[in-house]
This record gives sequence, structure tokens and C-alpha cells, in this order.
Amino acid sequence: MAFALPELKYAFDALEPHIDAKTMEIHHDKHHAGYTTKLNNAIEGTDLEGKTIENILKNLDLSNSAVRNNGGGFYNHSLFWEVMSPDGGGKPEGELAEAIDTAFGSFDAFKEEFSNAAAGQFGSGWAWLCVHDGGKLEICSTPNQDNPLMPEVGCGGTPILGLDVWEHAYYLNYQNKRPAYIDAFFNVIDWKEVASRYAKEK
Repeated sequence: MAFALPELKYAFDALEPHIDAKTMEIHHDKHHAGYTTKLNNAIEGTDLEGKTIENILKNLDLSNSAVRNNGGGFYNHSLFWEVMSPDGGGKPEGELAEAIDTAFGSFDAFKEEFSNAAAGQFGSGWAWLCVHDGGKLEICSTPNQDNPLMPEVGCGGTPILGLDVWEHAYYLNYQNKRPAYIDAFFNVIDWKEVASRYAKEK
């Protein structure tokens, strides 16, 4: 069965003023839709057809650029929409908060390290918060549509939070002010969703 473009759980304008409606519409309906279509075309008739996107990426031949770019684009954006919410912001609680304090010293230290990973990613790419077996957290960034599920890419582990720093994710509203966009992202992070992913993957 082919991969389908996931529907958003909120309206295009629901994340304003932090992420504008036009950017959301283009990002979801054009960019993510494009990755989805091209991924399906790339795996059609191959032994990858019928596998989960996680299985495909974890066992990926990195020389297969069509699946690498479009499979990454499909997975990365699917996670991105899910970890944002109109009711987001604030700080994590419970087990995830404790894991962040253990790994980074404090939430503020985590925020600074994550923001630096996003701001420091040269050109297009992503910043990630990943969980390893046993619950250890790690921050890293990857270029283009790569992600830590892929072999020998990023910090390994399973992404539970991702921030898209391709220009198409923010340029209409923030132009070249990537740090302002990164700061705004913290106002829409759905920490309950991130915590749920942490509990599942640790």
C-alpha cells in the first residue's frame, strides 16, 4: 500500500503568529505532498514496497538518493506536524523533563543546545532530539532530508522532536532570520506528544 500524505490535526492558521498560514499550506500541500508522491514512485515495484517508513530508513542504502531524499522528507515532515500544536509551548513535565535535566542540565540548557544545532546547520536540514535505548537523550542536526534513523547519519536513536530549518519552512514570515523562527518554534511544541514518543521509544 502506498504512503499517504498525513492530514494536519489543526488548521493552517492555527499556529499563528509563530508559523503563518500560507507557509503551513505550501509546506504541507506542496512540499510534503511532493515528497510523498516521489517516495511512492521510488519504491513502486521494489522490495521496499509494503514496508514501514521506519523500516525503510533504518535499512536504507544511502546511495539510493530517491528514497533517501523523499523517504526522509516524508518521515521528517510527518513527525514535524505531530510535535506542534496550537496549545503548545511551555515546558515538558514528568519523565521527559527529568531525562532532559539529566542529559542537558536544565530545560534552558536544552533549549540553547537545540537552538544552536538548528541555527548552526549549514544550508537546509533539520535539528533533532533523539532517544536511545535506555532513555538517554541526544541532540544533533542533519543536512537536507537525512534523519537519525538512517545508517550512520546524525546521532542515531529515534527522533522524538524535529525542527525543519529549510528556508521553505520559514522564509515567508522570517526571511533570513532563522534564529527568530527557531525561538518561535518553542511556542508551538506539543510537549505531551514529545513525552508520549519518549515513553514509547526509551
